[in-house]
Amino acid sequence: MSVNRKKQIIEAATKSFSLFGYKATTMEQVAKLANVGKGTIYTFFSSKEDLLDEIISSLIVEIKATAEQAMNPDQPFFENVHRALYRILEFRKQHQLTIKLLQEVRDIGTPAVQEVMKKLDRAILAYIRGKIEQAMQKGEIRECDSEITAFLMLKMYIALVFEWEKDHKPLSEEKIAELFELYFLKGLSK
Repeated sequence: MSVNRKKQIIEAATKSFSLFGYKATTMEQVAKLANVGKGTIYTFFSSKEDLLDEIISSLIVEIKATAEQAMNPDQPFFENVHRALYRILEFRKQHQLTIKLLQEVRDIGTPAVQEVMKKLDRAILAYIRGKIEQAMQKGEIRECDSEITAFLMLKMYIALVFEWEKDHKPLSEEKIAELFELYFLKGLSK
């Protein structure tokens, strides 16, 4: 029963954060949406920050699973890393919670939200860095600073998927792959 209640609370909080943002969400709202008493929430989570952290942690697991599904062991590193990055950003772009939280960071700069979004970015960067290090070990790409390379890859993807669309027609997945290859493959090729 308690596992079910915890799940209800997480689902209700996710819905509330997605609709109203973190700052505007209250524990009373979450309790009402979850159909539990406010005190019940505190048996599972010490604070609203703790609740948001739990939600982001499971979101990270979901994002990594999405990226892994895009990978194909028979494909070269660049094809896989492109596919994984594209899926990660598509996930973020379509997931109501991340959209709302990114908007809140931009508009209000809520410290707790900034912190969990950094946690999300760090997890994505660590995932990409791991793939770069595997490719170096296999001899698919030349030695490089995996942390900086992961950072640049992610930032380039964010720029091409989110920023470019503000003033231009969205780029196709193929065009992004072509640009990714042009700027990274040539530089990291052995």
